[in-house]
Order: sequence, then C-alpha cells, then structure tokens
Amino acid sequence: MALPSTIYRVTLQVSDVDRGVYETIQTTAAQHPSETGERLVARLLALAIFHEPELAFTKGLCAAAEPDIWVVGPDGRTQLWVEVGLPDADRIIKASRHAERVALLTCGKALANWDQQHLPKLEKIANLTVASVEQGFISAIVSRLERVIGWSITITEGTLYLAIGDTTYETTIQVRMGEL
Repeated sequence: MALPSTIYRVTLQVSDVDRGVYETIQTTAAQHPSETGERLVARLLALAIFHEPELAFTKGLCAAAEPDIWVVGPDGRTQLWVEVGLPDADRIIKASRHAERVALLTCGKALANWDQQHLPKLEKIANLTVASVEQGFISAIVSRLERVIGWSITITEGTLYLAIGDTTYETTIQVRMGEL
C-alpha cells in the first residue's frame, strides 16, 4: 500500500517591498512521501518570491510534465512556470519554449556542481529567472515545519526575512540570471 501525502495548511503573509506585492496567501500544500522537507520549504518560498495572482501548486511530483507551481491563462497557455531544486537544463529549455516566463529557485547540496553544469546552457534564455537562497536557511526552516504553517515573509533590497512565531530568519536572494 502506498504512503499518503502529508497535507499542510499554509498561510503566508507576503510583503515584497522590491516588487510592491503585499498579499496573504492561503493554500494547502501536499508533501509527497518521496519529497524532502527541504523541497517542500523551497516550494513555499518560491510561492512567495515569485508571487503573482493565480499562482498555484500543480500536482507536483505526480505529474512529470508540470512544474512545481504555475499560472495558467484563461486560454490554457502557461504564463508562468516555476521550478524548485536542481532540474535538468533540458527541462528548463523546453519550459521556456512553452511558457511566457520561467522562474527557477535553485537549492540543494549539489548547487555548485549544478551551476557549473547547467547555468551555461541556460544563459541565452530571455524569459528565464534563476534565483537561489542559502541551503542553511532552508534547513533552519525545515526544523520548524508544522502541519499548520503561518509565516510572515518580507522581501526588501534582495533580502528575505521569514518570521515564524517570534523568531526571524534571514537570507539573501541571489539572482543568478534574469530579474525577479
């Protein structure tokens, strides 16, 4: 018998001063049994960092042809395709041909190797944004995961502040390619 997904109820208070976005995002996030806490946190951070109206989780790991998060227009075309982690460059190149914009939040222990191997292949994609946050930041947030998530996220001058209760964590959003 297959293990069920773990369901998280999520409320994100997002104040992105850099982009003029001030929203409360309420959603449900399903963590697939094979998904790590780090990947779940990265998906939630991507939801805040790349926030647009109508941005929503997809079926995730269960649907290989879909990104982690996306905006689909009324005509069925993908307006924004958002991936997290360290995907293969070919996947991102293909997405850039089918979506108006593609965003990638890179994270993981092999980030330095991924940068060397895949970033050069992605340099010429005009509709791509690649950003990253520190792995230690993600690990610290994972240690505070609960089934009901209430985070306050402020982004200003390229720095992300995430408050959980009375503790605030800080990381720099490193834009490796494109613009946020």
